[in-house]
Amino acid sequence: MAVLSILLRSAAKTAILPKCGASVANCTTLLRPNASITSNVLRYMSGHHNMAIKPSRWSWNRFKDLVHFYFFLGAIPATAVILYVNLFIGPARLAEIPEGYTPEAHEYHAHPITRWMARKFAASYQQEYEMMLHHIYEEDYKKKLRLAEKRIRQKMMEKDGAETFYYQPVTARYQRFAKDSMKKTEELTGVN
Repeated sequence: MAVLSILLRSAAKTAILPKCGASVANCTTLLRPNASITSNVLRYMSGHHNMAIKPSRWSWNRFKDLVHFYFFLGAIPATAVILYVNLFIGPARLAEIPEGYTPEAHEYHAHPITRWMARKFAASYQQEYEMMLHHIYEEDYKKKLRLAEKRIRQKMMEKDGAETFYYQPVTARYQRFAKDSMKKTEELTGVN
């Protein structure tokens, strides 16, 4: 780059000099460069900046980049939504309940985000009550089944000799069928 700039300058000066009437001895050419041009080209070499050999930080940098990316991917929209809700919607104000209207459980919260979370993620008091009633019903049903099973076992112990209630009798139908088919085969073949 430095050589090209010197070439361009010297070519421009040689093209201009004959018109100006200046002598060729004072002209800056490639053979006789101007002193100001040569003093600008300096190189500061051998600063002893050696490359230090150390473990790679690529994994750490990649991890940091991904953590920051995904954090801000969630933080920026969440901050925008919270800011919008607080600035434009704001907390709820107390008002009279209209006649014939029964408010739901989530409508008693003041802040809109809390109302939304209560509506979407939390069970209302009525739902919790009904779930507990169902649990009590299931446990009562299991208790009744255990009592019935206990009574059945007691009755079976009284008769001592009956099969238990989990006994499944085996049918002899297939054994009889196999025996009959063997007899027919013996009669046809004549083997005793």
